[in-house]
Amino acid sequence: MGRIIVCRHGNTFDKGDVVTRVGGRTDLPLSTSGKAQAEALAKHFAGTHFAAAYCSALKRTRATAEAILGASADAPALEVLPFLTEVDYGPDENVPEDDVVARIGEAALKAWEEDSLPPDGWVVDIEGIRSGWRTLLADAAARPDADILLVVTSNGVARFLPDVVDERLEGLEPKLKTGAWGEITCGSRNVITVWNKRPV
Repeated sequence: MGRIIVCRHGNTFDKGDVVTRVGGRTDLPLSTSGKAQAEALAKHFAGTHFAAAYCSALKRTRATAEAILGASADAPALEVLPFLTEVDYGPDENVPEDDVVARIGEAALKAWEEDSLPPDGWVVDIEGIRSGWRTLLADAAARPDADILLVVTSNGVARFLPDVVDERLEGLEPKLKTGAWGEITCGSRNVITVWNKRPV
């Protein structure tokens, strides 16, 4: 029975920047505050021995994962898993949030934020993402008790993880904040024990 630590990458915008909806086709680096969030995660997990580590090919997830692994002397090689790449926001990709709301409406955005229902035009392979999570959960469940897997991804992918576990925290909201993490205990039952927690 292993564990998975899943983190969302740090910020890609700083205060005063025009915030856009950054999807899988927009490969932004971490912003100054995002680098600080990655370092906070690194400090929090310093000394944790990760048996394996995964991220997407996007700069923001790779940089966050590398910061976390950099705090361990015996870190594993970082592996890229394509399913961890952020979703494609279609016509709203890299568009300012106000313009996104103007196109899809508040109700559609709320349905995505609260229920993970993609608005028209967004390209979200929900079953493919869920399948990727199930594979990782099965991998972790088959490992020795001490094994911990690190996964760094984006909001559009992380939000589908709670769909495929056996038990999750009451009142859990699917969105994982930037620089936040969750923990899943994997075995005969896969249980989310921590979700949406930022280092203090």
